[in-house]
Amino acid sequence: MDPTALLLSLRLAGWTTMLLLPLGLPIAWWLARSRWRWKFLLEALVALPLVLPPTVLGFYLLRAMGPQGPLGPAFESLSGHPLPFSFEGLLLASVISSLPFSVQPFTAALAGVDPRLIEASWCLGVSRARTFFRVVLPLAATGILSGMVLTFAHALGEFGVVLMVGGNLPGRTRTASIAIYDAVQALDYDAAGRMSLVLLIVSFVVLALTQGLRRGRESAWTRRS
Repeated sequence: MDPTALLLSLRLAGWTTMLLLPLGLPIAWWLARSRWRWKFLLEALVALPLVLPPTVLGFYLLRAMGPQGPLGPAFESLSGHPLPFSFEGLLLASVISSLPFSVQPFTAALAGVDPRLIEASWCLGVSRARTFFRVVLPLAATGILSGMVLTFAHALGEFGVVLMVGGNLPGRTRTASIAIYDAVQALDYDAAGRMSLVLLIVSFVVLALTQGLRRGRESAWTRRS
């Protein structure tokens, strides 16, 4: 088993989840509340990574990060190293490919908040920002937590886009899923089995904790009502 690859995957999944929380919530809030006629175009754009082949998404991201793309030269001038085949490039690819796994649960949770409670808060003179943080977020916390867990689990096991954008550099871009692939290619099924078991256990524990928190929150709301 490759512990470095596992730690890199956990680091990547953690950063992806943390970044998509502030990035995904505004998008989800707009999708939940907007009545714009062409809103479905943004919904389709957000959901695109779900149906797009990872190689296609990885190819376009690689072009955008390259020396002729819009992102590559600016990043290299600031950091001193290219964006492709780096952790930063890996993180950007992970954020984009995991976007629907956060935005869609966030949107469903925010849309489920009773609009009468929001309007009542506004009528009491509470600003829109304070209403969002003090009324909307607590009521939608379970769905938001579910979106964060789905994002973490997806980023933890991402393979295609990660391989296209990050390659297979040990200690830099070699994630656990790529390490499993390499072990299978080398016919080292014992190493592949150990790494797969670790990912299975981590994923199960994360999902089990989320379900437990969700049931506990639902029980608390039931007792209050």
